[in-house]
Amino acid sequence: MSSAISPITLTIAADPQLARLVRMTAANVAALSSMSVDRIEDIRMAAEEAFIYVSSISPAGSLTVTFEVDDEHVSLTFATELDGFPELDDGDPAAYADLILSAVCDAYQKTTSPAALTLNLKADV
Repeated sequence: MSSAISPITLTIAADPQLARLVRMTAANVAALSSMSVDRIEDIRMAAEEAFIYVSSISPAGSLTVTFEVDDEHVSLTFATELDGFPELDDGDPAAYADLILSAVCDAYQKTTSPAALTLNLKADV
């Protein structure tokens, strides 16, 4: 049976310049799970894309990123102060992030009230 690590929470300004901080935190959290180097890279990319996506819809606010990890998976939730997500046009950079997150994550969900992205990635080792 896997042992869960208490949630790790990061509250950060919705500033794309801070994406590296989120990406590196996600990689360190992923290293607590049974993940290969390639899978940790997937989590880094997913965390950065999700952060940039959520930052683009809430540029003046702050975000709360919650990481949950155990031996078998990592879950990331990016919560905003907004009630929902705007519709995305094909040319919108957030539409690209939406596509990446759908492809990289084992589960990817958008929720409203408040608007949040939840990403789940399973360990591969």
